[in-house]
Amino acid sequence: MNSPARVLTASLVGTTIEFFDFYVYATAAVLVFPALFFPNSDPTTALLASFATFSIAFFARPLGAVVFGHFGDRIGRKTTLVAALLTMGISTVIIGLLPTYETIGVAAPLLLALCRFGQGFGLGGEWGGAVLLATENAPPGKRTWYGMFPQLGAPVGLFLSSGVFWILLHFMSQEALLSWGWRIPFIASILLIAVGLWVRLSITETPAFQKTIDKQERVEIPVVELFRTHKRSLALGTFVALATFVLFYIGSAYLLSYNVKILKMPFLDALEVQLLGSIVFGIFIPIVGKLGDRYGRREMLIVTTVLIGLFSFVLPALMTNGEGMIFLFVVLAMVLMGMTYGLIGTALAAPFPTAVRYTGSSITFNLAGIFGASLAPYIATYLQANYGMAYVGYYLGIAAVITLVCILLSGKDEV
Repeated sequence: MNSPARVLTASLVGTTIEFFDFYVYATAAVLVFPALFFPNSDPTTALLASFATFSIAFFARPLGAVVFGHFGDRIGRKTTLVAALLTMGISTVIIGLLPTYETIGVAAPLLLALCRFGQGFGLGGEWGGAVLLATENAPPGKRTWYGMFPQLGAPVGLFLSSGVFWILLHFMSQEALLSWGWRIPFIASILLIAVGLWVRLSITETPAFQKTIDKQERVEIPVVELFRTHKRSLALGTFVALATFVLFYIGSAYLLSYNVKILKMPFLDALEVQLLGSIVFGIFIPIVGKLGDRYGRREMLIVTTVLIGLFSFVLPALMTNGEGMIFLFVVLAMVLMGMTYGLIGTALAAPFPTAVRYTGSSITFNLAGIFGASLAPYIATYLQANYGMAYVGYYLGIAAVITLVCILLSGKDEV
């Protein structure tokens, strides 16, 4: 049997590494990639092109969910999680070694896009397995609490990635960062990968999956079974997570871009805003983990989604009234983000039986990433530039309404 400490550490460490890699790219997509990989465009077009490569990973994630989900439901959670971690990690390290546009021309952004695809492919198989590692080892009445541990990897990864760039800018000039310093976080992630592999190789298979093996209940092709018998859960789950993704990528990648490009905030100040957000985000995930077990995940998701909808009305005022209001914006956004993200992992895994749970939870989460996250920084940038900040608020509000409707349509056992 896996000890609780070992299970929760393995689920948290793995997702921390995955999200560190993911957010290092998001930060670089704002701070350095427009100049290094798209230098012949005007600043706005270069930023949009950089965000377009950022979005590639979200389209790769469902494919990763299908491939890794298949092996996770056929072979086991542990082996598949190790493979997903290696896929993500190797792609990240290679980004740190890439030549730029100045060296090899148009091949540089193409190689960047290919590595970004690899990041998304690996993360597509990582998240679902980490959530199942936690929830399938959870004792009765603590499934939401256990399920929030892999979710903590997101704010920890965000904090570490922003912190690394913050430290780099304290020890080198912006010119040095653009020249070679930006490579350090990508290459250094190899150390985190080694730690993650060591932790994950020390665990055993989850009790729930072991029972599936013992009872010979594994299905031949999980994705076929999933789309044959669980289409409703897939559809509803995808949009139950929609507002979560839209809120987060407006409050992280887009906010960083807005602070640097529109408000002309120094890089260091913009990163400090992001560091503050990651701390608030991380604090509220365990709080809602306890509340979800006590009052019900569905009920807490309904309350949180209503609050996100209300927040969309004040978003324009908070974003357009100076740096002081920006700090208030990021605090409120990340309070709500912690509340919704701490619940969503367990909620998306809940409706699927063990034999297809890895595939089902992974596909649902990553389809939500396509609809809610892949183009969120791009859409928000475009709306703000062409119609004003009020339309960014409308965008978040519409996502909240769609999510609320899908939660209400879901039964108590479906979230």
